[in-house]
Formats: sequence, C-alpha cells, structure tokens
Amino acid sequence: MAYKTVNPYTNETIATFPDLKDGELQTLLDQAETTYKSWAQTSFPDRAKIIARAASLLREQKEDYAKLLTLEMGKLKREAEAEVDLSADILDYYAQNSEKFLAPQKVPGGTERGDDAMVVSQPLGIILAIEPWNFPYYQLARVAGPHLMAGNVVVVKHASIVPQAAAAFEKLFHDAGAPAGLYTNLFATREQLEALIDDPRVQGIALTGSEGAGAKVAAQAGKNLKKTTMELGGSDAFIVLEDADLEKSVKWAVWGRMNNGGQCCVAAKRIIVVDKIADTFFKRFSEELAKLSPGDPSDDATGVPPMSSQSAADQLNEQVEDAVKHGATAHRVGPAPPNKGAFVQTTILTDITKDNPAFYQEFFGPVALFFRVKDEDEAIALANDNPYGLGGSVFTQNTERGVDVAKRISTGMVYVNHPTWTRPDLPFGGIKRSGYGRELAMMGIEEFVNKKLINVVPIDAPA
Repeated sequence: MAYKTVNPYTNETIATFPDLKDGELQTLLDQAETTYKSWAQTSFPDRAKIIARAASLLREQKEDYAKLLTLEMGKLKREAEAEVDLSADILDYYAQNSEKFLAPQKVPGGTERGDDAMVVSQPLGIILAIEPWNFPYYQLARVAGPHLMAGNVVVVKHASIVPQAAAAFEKLFHDAGAPAGLYTNLFATREQLEALIDDPRVQGIALTGSEGAGAKVAAQAGKNLKKTTMELGGSDAFIVLEDADLEKSVKWAVWGRMNNGGQCCVAAKRIIVVDKIADTFFKRFSEELAKLSPGDPSDDATGVPPMSSQSAADQLNEQVEDAVKHGATAHRVGPAPPNKGAFVQTTILTDITKDNPAFYQEFFGPVALFFRVKDEDEAIALANDNPYGLGGSVFTQNTERGVDVAKRISTGMVYVNHPTWTRPDLPFGGIKRSGYGRELAMMGIEEFVNKKLINVVPIDAPA
C-alpha cells in the first residue's frame, strides 16, 4: 500500500491505508460537483463561518494535530505546533478578507457613452490540490482557505507518507460543519490522479512539489486546457554583505537553513558571503550549527530532527557524496546523529565549482552550500546563476542598499535582513524552474476565479 505512516525517528511502520477504489473516486467527485453548485451560491459570511470554525478547532486541538506531524514526518514538536498556528491564521485570514478581495471592481473607460462596466469574481468548480509532505497542514490551508472562500470546492491528493495528517485535515472541515464534498481527501493512485486531471469536472490544479512532478502535471493539464499553479523547488541564496550585522546574520542563517530540518522550499540553501567577512562568518556559522543536537523530534532539546523518510535521507547523503567526488569539501558539524532513524549529519559544503553537479542542485535537508564572493555584484551574479527562482535574502545594515540588491535577484520573493518565510498576507511563489502562480494574500485567492466582465451599455450607444 502506498499510503502509510512510518515514524522516521525509528523507521517503524505505524499504520497503512488502502488506496481509493475507482468507484469510490467517482462517488466522491459526484458529491463534490453537487456541493459546488450550492456552495458557489452561498454567501461570503456563511462560508466564513465554516472556515473560521475550522481555524478555531485547529487552535483548540493544537497538540493533537501537531503530534501527527512529528509522528509522520519527524517535525520538531515546537515547529509542528507553530505550523498548526500558521494554518489556522491562514484560514482566519481568508474568512475575514475574501469578500473584500473579491468584491466587484468598476472598470474605468467608456463613460462618454454611458457604459457601466465591472469585473466580478466567480468560482470555477472543483480544484484539485496535489500537495507535499514537508508542511502537511500549511500546504493544505493555503489552498483550502482562499479557494473554498472563493466558492470553489477542493479535492486533495496529499503525499503518501502523511496519510493521517491528510485525513485529519478532511475531518477538520467535517467537524467545522462543512457539507460533504466541500473538502475531500483522496488516497488516490497514480492512475486515478491522471484521471482526475483529465476529468472535465476538475477546473484547476494547484501543485506544490518537485520540479519533475510539476512538469508532468502541468503538461497533462495543458493538454486539457486547465489552469494550474506550480510551487516547485528552490535553491535560495542567503547573501551577506560586508556591512551586515554579523552575529544576527549568523543567527538567521542557522534558522533559515535548519528550519523544518532543512526540508523547506524557501530554506537558505546557498550561503553567499562577501570575502571581507567570509572567514569570520563561516567560523561562527559552523559553531552555531554545531550546537544543534540530533535526536527525538518530540524532545524539546532536539535541534536536528530526522528527515521525513529513510529514502529522503539516503538521497541527500548520496548528493553530498557526489558533491565531494566532484571536488567539494564536506565539513561535518555538530554531534553525530543516531544510528537508527532517517538522520543526516549536519554538513556545510565548500569549494563548489560550476562543474560540480551540486552547484545547480537543490539540497533538501541539513546541508548548507557555502560560497565566498569578492563583492555585491559577484554575490548577485552567483545568486542568479541557478535554474530556480523561489526566494532569497539579503543582509545589510543599509536597508536602501538591501532593497536595491533585492530588485536585482531573479526570484519571486526576496527578504531583506530575514530569511524568506511566509505569512497569510504576503504573496508566495516563484519564477523559472520554481514554478508560477502565487498563493496567499489577495493574489492567492485570484488564481482560480473567473474574472468576468459585465458591461451595461445604453441601448442606443454606437457599436
């Protein structure tokens, strides 16, 4: 069975879940289509009651929801609880703001003949979400919040290693009073997923995941002329200029690289430091990383959790070995991880040349790539010499300079004096091979609505 809970701290299989039967899939899609017809006509206040109630339930039962994240993907307890809070914040944000975001907009022009033009935002239908394991609730909330409030219904194919979290989020909406078919979790097979993309009832697809998965889904959706959004991989640059606050920059570099065990699309994966301060920064960065102890993710003292799965850990270790074979130097920092479990030794890679495959790869876990550059221009050039374009950050005590540098970095998001992160009210998304489209904020709710023009024209107006 593809869907199963394996505790990555022990590699013990906890539970397995059967794949969806083809007949069950059709029944669930029928239910979703029926529910959409009534939900699309439901008022914003009535939609908001259910979405806001779901947010309240997340907060009320935070520890229970968080435990599933620690169990299924090894997320540190404190970070699991923070993810539950963030997910609730997203649902509340859209419950409170969607009616304003989607209010009819007057279109200027045509007034000389008396036109009264407006654009109204209307839902499309069933939205398919294909989501990854690294933030099992947050990824769902940033699809469910906006698109349910817009009047769509959502069906979800979640990652196979977090089935309990996937089922829990579906139950959340049931407990909040949602009608059957409003939010549906599907333990779908690969063949069923392909059928979903082809199904004419599915009007759009939102995917967060790997570059390969995104390319495949986008191609199939394109054949069906269906709108998609893609949030894919990233290899974010963390630029430290010579005038940065060194100690605070080091602190944020550690957080930016190691948050969620380093398994974050917008993690600070490439640390780029101007030569003048590079030696000092590297020393302090290594010392701070070394303070993080690997161990049980449910223990508050643990700083480095296991990877989400043994296969993920094996893949990352192979990447490090390959980088070293091609000339990189691996600096192992901190205590050795436990022998049992999906652990990877915290590592900094240096001496990475352009002919090394590591130069252009994404390292998803507790491995940082460290580069030294001579100046600001070289830092920007290195940041942009990458196929990805998701996030990035610039550290300098001159914020005007930081904004100027940020404008020159080819990514969808750049933070000044903070690692790239996420909030409900900030748009999230990338360019290049990091995907397209935006989630969160006002831009997120506009991805899957029909921006319909309605123009009232005097009957005697000229053609």
